[in-house]
Amino acid sequence: MKLPTLSRPAIDDEEPSVPVVVTAVVAGVFFGGVGGGVAFPTLPTLGSVLGIAPFVVGLILSVNRFTRLLLNTPAGEVLDRLGTRRPMLAGFVVQGMVPFGYVVALDPPFGLSSATVFFVSRACWGIGSAFVFVGAFTTVTHVTTDQNRGKWVGYMRGGQSLGFPTGLVLGGLLTESYGYAEAFLVAGVAGLFAAVVAFVVLPNVDSTVSSTTRLRDLPQVVRADNRILGIGFANFSVRFLYAGILLSTVVLYTNQNDIGFGTLGGTGASGLVMAVSVLSMSLTNLFVGRLSDSLPSRTYTVLPALVLFGAGFALLGLLPTALGTVVGVAVIGIGVGGTGPPLMAYLGDIAPGGDVGKLGGVYNVFGDLGSTLGPLVALPLASAVGVAGEYLICVGFVVLTVAVVLLTLDGDPAPLKQPEVLTEAD
Repeated sequence: MKLPTLSRPAIDDEEPSVPVVVTAVVAGVFFGGVGGGVAFPTLPTLGSVLGIAPFVVGLILSVNRFTRLLLNTPAGEVLDRLGTRRPMLAGFVVQGMVPFGYVVALDPPFGLSSATVFFVSRACWGIGSAFVFVGAFTTVTHVTTDQNRGKWVGYMRGGQSLGFPTGLVLGGLLTESYGYAEAFLVAGVAGLFAAVVAFVVLPNVDSTVSSTTRLRDLPQVVRADNRILGIGFANFSVRFLYAGILLSTVVLYTNQNDIGFGTLGGTGASGLVMAVSVLSMSLTNLFVGRLSDSLPSRTYTVLPALVLFGAGFALLGLLPTALGTVVGVAVIGIGVGGTGPPLMAYLGDIAPGGDVGKLGGVYNVFGDLGSTLGPLVALPLASAVGVAGEYLICVGFVVLTVAVVLLTLDGDPAPLKQPEVLTEAD
């Protein structure tokens, strides 16, 4: 029997249904991801047009993730204290305005350089996305119970996982068909549309508890309970291997092994196989959370997903053919999709009501750290042992992750304790 850990949340507005709330959240994370993804296929080519050095383009593309890494837990603190509506609306608006900053960067005023405007805009996107992503987890956790939390977290993760790749495709197509400014404007309109939907629908959800862990004491709380470290390490591992290493090396892999599909060569094939991976991940997100709701422990879905995750890397390392590549990345996508919703729902199950936002921020810190460190490791390691050899090393890392999950996550999660010394009244 699972233990309820959250008191009934206080909702300031007329109480909407859970599907309405989650739909608003999904729209926000999806269109926010679109705005973030549009920059990736356009900025590398635009950099040469505007005279931005490749190294600076790399900084521009990564600064949003670094900014979000720093702000995840402070954003959670704000959400825990103020409720979810106002901070999330601010995050939605910031994300929606960022693409218009890209338009300004094409012809910057006041003597500013294009690189500076792009850099500041991307940093702002990191700030907005911290409040949106942590707020999405906080909102869904508060309006659900441990009987249906996995289902709705899965829908939220599905929208989040589809937003960024949709932005990649949309950015490339619009830029090629119409131009850079048009692509950025469409992304901005999409982001502001999400803000409008959130303004109309999103309630202010807050816990009814009277105390919350101080932000400066949060590391002590994390270290005091191995389950938080287990959840965080699993998220770190998945993002490190998937968003970090696989995304950074798949084009090298297809080119080195002459993998193509029809008229598509190695580079084109890499985009196709990653699309297969993203599709399988998103579809898995939609049903695995619901499955975890029906099982005695959410780890019963996490562990098989991690096994599939490792098996996909093993296929890529041992069977470098077109069929092996498609099956490998599809299985990896299933593994990624099968870990996120159950882990987040498990965290929601055990989180004290006053700390949901902060612990959601901790979860995102682990993930952002993995996706930030992964690209730094990927290319040097591929040069040293080859891409196939690197993927086999990834299998070993997945085995380590399975061991950590087995050692830290129990079958019937009890609530995290809030020692009085670590809490303060709201």
